[in-house]
Amino acid sequence: MHGIVPPHLLRRIADGPTGQSADAARRTLALGARTTATREVRAARTGRTDAPTGTRPQSSPDAPSASAGLLPPHIAQRLPRPDPAARPAVPDGRAAAAGTTPSTAPGAATSAVPEAGLGPRRSIHDAAGGTALPGRLVRAEGADPTGDPSADEAYDGLGATWELYARAFGRDSLDGAGMELVASVHYGQDFANAYWDGEQMVFGDGDGVYFTSFTGAVDVIGHELTHGVVQHTAGLIYLAQPGALHESIADCFGAMTAQHQRGQRAEEADWLIGAGLFTDAVQGVALRSMKAPGTAYDDPVLGKDPQPDSMAHYADLPHDAENDNGGVHINSGIPNRAFYLAATGIGGRTEEGAGLLWYDALTRGGLPRDADFATFAAATLAAAEARHGADSAERAAVAEAWRTVGVLEGEA
Repeated sequence: MHGIVPPHLLRRIADGPTGQSADAARRTLALGARTTATREVRAARTGRTDAPTGTRPQSSPDAPSASAGLLPPHIAQRLPRPDPAARPAVPDGRAAAAGTTPSTAPGAATSAVPEAGLGPRRSIHDAAGGTALPGRLVRAEGADPTGDPSADEAYDGLGATWELYARAFGRDSLDGAGMELVASVHYGQDFANAYWDGEQMVFGDGDGVYFTSFTGAVDVIGHELTHGVVQHTAGLIYLAQPGALHESIADCFGAMTAQHQRGQRAEEADWLIGAGLFTDAVQGVALRSMKAPGTAYDDPVLGKDPQPDSMAHYADLPHDAENDNGGVHINSGIPNRAFYLAATGIGGRTEEGAGLLWYDALTRGGLPRDADFATFAAATLAAAEARHGADSAERAAVAEAWRTVGVLEGEA
């Protein structure tokens, strides 16, 4: 399960003082563990030739950590775990992404939009506090607002993400072929996360103590849906540096979703991920800062933001679920900062500058599933050279960004 709140944050709350928030964190972690196998089966049906053909054990490097949600593990650890029960099967009636094929023209992004007349296909469902997905359909594409803020925010966020990919990169939905965007709101009891399960979006209402509803931050929605784009393109494994790249790419496109919606230039954006998710009880501004990794929060319960801003502070953690699969939500701060530096170095609209180069690197083919930071950096440099030339200011800005965070050394 890809979720916006890392497991380490949830565990911090789960291990803290008992009460509503601790119980909510435990439920969130338990539900996350139960969704991993389901997510992997769905990912296996995307049609990628290198996709697995069946379920994999949770210890597989291809599988996200059991509680990999928007909340990182270091936050999840701080929240205070009912016994898990098997998650109900997904009803067959949902229009799903299973069986679709990835875009056949990776790297062909332009400023053009998909064929005239096309648009997003969204369906929003209400899980009503349960865990059976998708739940009752409450808003279909083109329907009037429901009056439920969570449902309507989810609908708008799915649309904003589709618009970014369509307008900036010429991509029709997550698979490049018009995949339906499905979301469920009001999932679980005080569920403190939002995640992409390999087929649809799932939003919790938060615990009301540390976290608010997860539908209000459009960058969060863009982040989670981008896990679906990665699933349909490079298929990066969710472990160590490839997993941190997976998380970073989701942050990059989540940030661009918000910037595109607001009409912001790179230098005008706040470069925060998950701003507004914390309640006033938390000493922090967001889950992550792409501009200044390690500064997003410093709280007595949640601890201090552990993200490094350069390779000099890389967290070399064990490759297991208890350590966030090698720190995928932690070390993502390094490529996050590189993207911020490249975007502001190039200037203008991020999706027209650095964003287009990152998109090319992800989708044009040739990026291995186990790509490390240096491999991805080389792919972004190749994309800059292909679009702008070897001696271009854009390529120089990208090279300097990767050098600044210590991924590249000397002349690149």
